[in-house]
Amino acid sequence: MLKKDILDSFKGKRVAVTGGAGTVGGEIVKLLSSADLSEIRILDNNETALYDAELDYSDIPHIRTFLCDISHESVLRELFKNMDYVIHSAALKHVPFCEVMPAEAINTNILGVQSVINAARTANVEKVMFTSSDKAVNPTNVMGTSKLMGERLMTAANALSVNGSQTVFASTRFGNVAGSAGSVVPTFSKQIANGGPITLTDREMSRYIMSLEESALLVLEALTLVKGGEVFVTKMPVVNIADLTEVMVETLAPLFDQSAEDIEIKIIGSRPGEKMFEELITDEEIRRTIELEDLLVVTPAARNIYSSIEYVYDGREPRPVDRVFNSSKEPLMNKDEIREFLLLPNVLREELRKKLL
Repeated sequence: MLKKDILDSFKGKRVAVTGGAGTVGGEIVKLLSSADLSEIRILDNNETALYDAELDYSDIPHIRTFLCDISHESVLRELFKNMDYVIHSAALKHVPFCEVMPAEAINTNILGVQSVINAARTANVEKVMFTSSDKAVNPTNVMGTSKLMGERLMTAANALSVNGSQTVFASTRFGNVAGSAGSVVPTFSKQIANGGPITLTDREMSRYIMSLEESALLVLEALTLVKGGEVFVTKMPVVNIADLTEVMVETLAPLFDQSAEDIEIKIIGSRPGEKMFEELITDEEIRRTIELEDLLVVTPAARNIYSSIEYVYDGREPRPVDRVFNSSKEPLMNKDEIREFLLLPNVLREELRKKLL
């Protein structure tokens, strides 16, 4: 779908975004702020980021900010009242932190999802969309495992009818969002600005990658398509992290008055729980995945429960899927494509991007 068509579908709607002051949640709010919505509620427990969001949208009266934690179900019930849609993007996303403090990952990424589900049902929200990660596929770390459990909770929520609630639940699954807080692009940019070294985990490591706007549009597009219980997966390009590192050094070093030849690339090895590659779906999911032009749609496994739902989307021609989409087996972006990708909005800091345009 075109960006305009996606945003037009939200006309007159009331939407709550958890983690709405974060990177992905903030981009979702930014896109929705340009559409003709009745109300947008930004929910976040980061009061500094929330204050910044309040200043950013101070001239838009239908955008409101609320300080809250998703573990407080009673608060969510009040904030979800009269909302048509809930987009749940609040989460712990950094693999190493979740490895060291798994109880916090459980509390936020699993119990927090259940709080959102319960509150949305009570408030009779029409649709709830959960933002997941490709790290949920065959997870090797706590963060990925917690995201997988979040997906399963969302799918299972459709099978339970509580007090006549007809809320529809689903998930989106996407790869690394370039330019998001703590991701490799801003990390490498800072290291290049300091003259190096660049800390690279492994030269063979590959990742699915997407821009911030692409990730936000995926969530919004999925909300327009959802039938119930699906996991929507965007088809993304694949980058070799070593190639990304080299292109960034070549491109950015002159902007920081650094010599590209003098910046060391230091191999530090994989972090705990980190995979060499990522996958978009599992072997088991292949048989129940539909491929659309720009999306993969993983339909629920318990089809006897969902037999009344026809997973057909806007007349789009579905195709069967015969592979898991493994980043180590996909064509890699070449260096020219990586340079073009870096010029997309919100991948690099805007002042750097402007200098390169």
